[in-house]
Amino acid sequence: MRFLISSIAFACLTLPSAAQTPAPPPGHDHGADMPGLKKELFAGITAEDLLKPGDKPGSVKVTLVATFNAANYGMNFNGYSHGKAVLTVPVGTQVQVTFINPSPVPHSAIVIDKPDTKKLQVPEPWFPGGASPKHLTGQTVGKSEFAFTADEAGDYALACGFPSHAVAGHWVALKVSAEAKVPTLQLGDQPAKEVK
Repeated sequence: MRFLISSIAFACLTLPSAAQTPAPPPGHDHGADMPGLKKELFAGITAEDLLKPGDKPGSVKVTLVATFNAANYGMNFNGYSHGKAVLTVPVGTQVQVTFINPSPVPHSAIVIDKPDTKKLQVPEPWFPGGASPKHLTGQTVGKSEFAFTADEAGDYALACGFPSHAVAGHWVALKVSAEAKVPTLQLGDQPAKEVK
């Protein structure tokens, strides 16, 4: 009897079932889906679409898709949260933002000073024009656009302005640099890529 129990215990230890396989750490499951998303609103958009060249010199286009997937419980932009995507633009760059929320959960986009990501309620936008409509209450299932000029060097965030979302990690980093010559995008641990 002892041999049989030992054999069963050994088999359980050496042959883990699917239920015993560890899940990826929170915020790292970039392939999962969230229920209720209107995927047609962001069909064909990838994480790399966060930053693209603008229509005129000195401008860039930023596409922010809230709840892109299940990473960070859906509180992400293009699959990234907690500043793990970093957009760097030279001082004076005009930033044209397309904000998409395919979710029935309210989200928004607003440029804030990076330390403000630790607040339950974010302030008004740092740069004039730097927020989606209803940036403090959010919008559901929709798309909007806004533009601002990044005219002051510093570390900022493009964050969700809905109460408690930024503090929960729903933001990507925005660096406005006096030294940068061209915009760059860094996704996670990958090297930053120039936007041409």
